Parts: sequence; C-alpha cells; structure tokens
Amino acid sequence: METSDQKYKIVYCTPGLYMAGGMERVLTLKANYFADYFGYDVTIILTEGLGQPYFYPLSDRINVINLNIGFEELWNQPILKKIFIYVKKQRQYKKALKAALMQIRPDITVSMLRREINFLNSIHDGSKKIGEIHINRAHYRTFEEGDSNIFKSLLSFYWKHTLIRHLKHLDSFVALTKKDQEAWTELNNVTVIPNPVSFPSVKLSEQTEKRVIAVGRYCHEKGYDHLLQAWAEVQTLCPDWRLDVFGDGDRTSFEKMLDDYQIDRSRCSLNGRVSDVQSEFACSSLAVCSSRFEGFGLAIVEAMACGLPVVSFDCPWGPRSIITDGEDGVLVGNGNVKQFAEAMARLMNDVEVRNNMGKRAAVNVQRFSMEAVARQWKNLFDSLQ
Repeated sequence: METSDQKYKIVYCTPGLYMAGGMERVLTLKANYFADYFGYDVTIILTEGLGQPYFYPLSDRINVINLNIGFEELWNQPILKKIFIYVKKQRQYKKALKAALMQIRPDITVSMLRREINFLNSIHDGSKKIGEIHINRAHYRTFEEGDSNIFKSLLSFYWKHTLIRHLKHLDSFVALTKKDQEAWTELNNVTVIPNPVSFPSVKLSEQTEKRVIAVGRYCHEKGYDHLLQAWAEVQTLCPDWRLDVFGDGDRTSFEKMLDDYQIDRSRCSLNGRVSDVQSEFACSSLAVCSSRFEGFGLAIVEAMACGLPVVSFDCPWGPRSIITDGEDGVLVGNGNVKQFAEAMARLMNDVEVRNNMGKRAAVNVQRFSMEAVARQWKNLFDSLQ
C-alpha cells in the first residue's frame, strides 16, 4: 500500500455495477486503486442490481450500499407514467441517499452525473461534492436519433438548463478531455482528468495475427454501420485478414448489414461482450474506432496499451486527445467511410509502418496509466480541502 498524506473517506454514487459498461469499468478500477494503494475508505452507493454479481472485480476493502430504488422500472413505460414513477422514486432516492451520507460523513462525494446530481448539493453532510462526466457535452441528456419529438426536445432543454445550475454549485466538475472542458462555457469549476488504462499488467500484441478488432456497445453511437460499410471494401483488398467486433447490446440490425453489404461471415464476426478484452487486443494487429462521438475512448487507450495502432474517425472529442495522427494511429474525417477504409487497408498491408505505430502507441499511452491518473485525482482531492 502506498503512503498517502491523507486517507480520504470517499463515496461514489452510480446506478449499478452489474453492467459491462466503460463507466462501470473505470469506476471500479479507480475505486480499487484508491482503496488498495492509497488506503482510502471507499463506499459505492447503488440504486439498481440488488443481488446481481458485479461485472468487474471489486476490492474487498470497498463497501457497497445498494439502496434498491429500482429506476429501471421506468424502462419501456409510457412517457406520462414514466414521469410519475420517476418523481416518486427520485424522492425515495433523495431521502435514502441523504440518510446514508449523513451516517457515513464522507470527505468527498462523487456523482457519476446520474439522478443524484439533481439534489446532491442540497445534502449538507459536510462532504465536498464532485461530478464526473463520461460523455461529451453535446450528447449528454439527449435522446437517441429518431427517438425525439417536441415534448422530448423541451424536456431535454429543461434538463440541460437545470443541469448547469447544479453543476455550478459543485466543488469541482471533471471532464475527460480539454475540448469538452472548453464546451462548458458557463462553468468555472471544470477540471480535466482522463480515464486510465484498465489493465494492471499489459499483454503486448506480437503483430502476427491478421485480425482487426473493434470493442464497444452495439448502438448508433459506436458507428458499426460505418465500420461494416468500410469493411465491405477492405475485405476485397486484404483477403487474408478478418474483423472481430466485441460488445454488449442488440446485434440484430448489424447482423443484417453483413448480408446487405455482402460481407464474408467467415472473416467477420459480431461477438458479445468479453471479460478478458486484453487477450483479444493482444491477438489482434490493428484496432478501429468508428464512433460518431466519444466521451473519451477507453477502448482506444486499451488497444494502444497492447501495442496496437488505432484507425479512428476524428469524432468529438476523445480520439484526438489520445491518438497522435500518423505517429501511433490514424485519424480520418468524421464519418468519411472511404478514408476510413483506405486507412485500414494501408496499415493492414504495411507491416513495418503498423509495427512502428504499435510500438509508439504502447509508449505514448503511458500518460493514461492508472498511477498517473490516480495522482491527478489525489491532487484534486487535496486541492478541495
């Protein structure tokens, strides 16, 4: 255990830990490090998933409190009923969280910017309040494309207006990139701390497998429709390579695209989530990010840590803060499928360039090591005392 000047008592507020999401992975990693290496007293307060196993390993030193509010009951409810249930459960959550914080009396309470951000500042438990966001501003509290109407647009506007008011009163608000920090023009309390590499030890790719890998949820945001469109071109240029995608979510529409784009299924596989993603990176030679937008780009950092160059759309805002174009990866115009396919094929066919980029990626990504990122968090905690 590392000696830290002060042993903080920290509470994290997040919905659940049973999901295989990037936010859950990062939260678990940071909480484990703070408890095991800094000796902090860490508590995670949940509202969902009572009785369900945590997807990512959690240190025995961490205390978990599940308030069992059950906001997931709102899913698939008509909008009016959803509002009624939400108001009822929000009151229940505020009362339960206030009681928990008044009993714990933490030094610092961290909101992952979920439902508690709407009332956290009103709980006078003596703790400093921090909010951390894991998506860029433009896509926070917005509805999915094609799932909006006038009522939902007004609701989104109201959400964003009230959000700014709540964020202004936080002791600190943490964004993942400099670009996203600049987007919060109304705030003067924004700090930038990136996500860490989530591997405790790294398996480096030997660059022998002719395999391209993509990791992320099956959703519109991740742009797998663009990736498959690009792969339809690349598969004819590089017939001895294959593409493997790993992620959570509904693959149905993307599976149909394999047939629509006449993609060879023997060389392209859409897989479910995987617990040992590091091994999948290590037995690949190129990673791709086809996202329409990113809060950060955790999969990019993980791929680079394993010695893979990454071809990515230059989407808002994460990839550009991680990849140095032409040095440890390639950035192409956001949504430009033709450029994306060309960049993939170029690296797939040039083993020397690919290997050199991969080596530089493994070095450059060290600025996102858990140790480096944890120090930034410690500095923030110290500055608030």
